[in-house]
Amino acid sequence: MNTCEVFYNKNISFVIANVRGIMNPPISVIARSLSRERQRSGLSLAEVARRAGIAKSTLSQLESGSGNPSLETLWSLCMALDMPFARLLEEEQSEVRLLRRGEGLAVNSGLANYQAILLANCPPGARRDVYSLHVQPGSDRLSEPHLPGSVEHIILVRGRALVGLADSPVELNPGDYLCYPGDLRHIFRALEPDTEALLIAEHRG
Repeated sequence: MNTCEVFYNKNISFVIANVRGIMNPPISVIARSLSRERQRSGLSLAEVARRAGIAKSTLSQLESGSGNPSLETLWSLCMALDMPFARLLEEEQSEVRLLRRGEGLAVNSGLANYQAILLANCPPGARRDVYSLHVQPGSDRLSEPHLPGSVEHIILVRGRALVGLADSPVELNPGDYLCYPGDLRHIFRALEPDTEALLIAEHRG
């Protein structure tokens, strides 16, 4: 699975916010990651831009640390480079990492009242990314299929939510756990205000 897909919706743009100085400004992190992963792939700027369906100048700007990329652009680049979204946010971290409530790198939806905070991305050799979800009723979070082999785990912490495959979601209450294929269309619908959950995105294959 590619963690990028966790937040994909072709009509949604996101703002990635730096919180309490825990991480460097996200655009600089993304710029370094894009450059690193493109060079690792051996692909040129032009080829990656072509595969992602964006202008070469746009990719060049992103690698130089300028611009305000939409989720669609980042998603396309993740797919073009065959990498999980969380890798865009990777930086060196100490073995002990403390995040108080509300801290972390937040990703906000432009259409739904939906915020995900990246708590832990997967280091080399690991296969899971962990997110804290903060969701309000009113707009469904409908996700298109992710990469083959994707699996998602949800633990509801607060409120109530309808979660799972788009054609057969399950109502969850606090403490409930649900695992479902991420490579099929799936949904998260908050049924109460201030619904919170933990999402573990697993990459298999």
